[in-house]
Amino acid sequence: MSNFLTNQYVVTFAVFGMFATLAWFVLERLAAGKSRAAVRLDEIRNPSRKRSDASDSLMKKQDAMSRVLEATSPAIAKTMQPKSEEEQGKLKSRLCYAGFRGENAMAGFLGIKVISLGVGILLGGGGGLLASGGTVSQKALVIGIFTAFVFMTLPDLVLSLMIRKRQKAVFLSLPDVLDLMVVCVEAGLGLDQAMRRVAEELRTTYPVICEELDLCNFHLQMGRARTEVLHELGARTGVSDLKSLAGILIQADKFGSSIAQALRVQSDAMRTRRSQLAEEKAAKTAVKLIFPLVIFIFPGIFVVLVGPAAIKMTREMFDAMN
Repeated sequence: MSNFLTNQYVVTFAVFGMFATLAWFVLERLAAGKSRAAVRLDEIRNPSRKRSDASDSLMKKQDAMSRVLEATSPAIAKTMQPKSEEEQGKLKSRLCYAGFRGENAMAGFLGIKVISLGVGILLGGGGGLLASGGTVSQKALVIGIFTAFVFMTLPDLVLSLMIRKRQKAVFLSLPDVLDLMVVCVEAGLGLDQAMRRVAEELRTTYPVICEELDLCNFHLQMGRARTEVLHELGARTGVSDLKSLAGILIQADKFGSSIAQALRVQSDAMRTRRSQLAEEKAAKTAVKLIFPLVIFIFPGIFVVLVGPAAIKMTREMFDAMN
């Protein structure tokens, strides 16, 4: 009797936690309204229009939530804090590759992982108990552990996708950025002014690389050495082409060679590599089409071609038997 009551309490708390988590996400979605970025964009489009009281309350609410998250993230993240400095450096580099360079970026990411793990435990535990009929069984434990593991690894997967998307955007934008930079340098601008001009002109088309150039310009205005700024530009994104570009610019600045010629050569090399990658992907298309052909198209062709003959043979066999 006591075991039954214990299982009943466990099921009750698990189901309550699962539905409370789902309700919290739904209510948060419904009550979000306009995001903070959308409100700021509306202010930029219409500077004369003042924000309404609802927008003000929404901004205050989001600011309060942001402060609470920033304050609680370090405490939550201590449970998953990397033990060695090497692991911490790798995690900071990954976050920097994805564009998160704040002081609390690592603590916030680890806090999200802990929260995601808790949500996975609640959802997996409740779903496992419901699937096993309300009893704590091996099936319920397996479902709960698997769901918790999936939810815990989900932030890492999202971060990897963001890194890949950001690096791809940087790689595809480099040839055009370098072409415009060559034009600016040949027109008489220095390297610092050329980077500032490129960031202003291509901000809408290539926002990622322009953000990096803006950060370089800010560091240069603060008085940092150009060699250090260019080196950090290559290491901050993790893109090999940008690292080689930074190395070439450092060498050209150190030895006094033509920066325009170095940029032109690097632009041609990057454009050639981009076309080679496109040709490589096109060559792989035939191999990748084998699996859809075998799984989806060949069975249909087989039914269309062999089906009438099979039906005719079956009828002739039945006629011969009769």
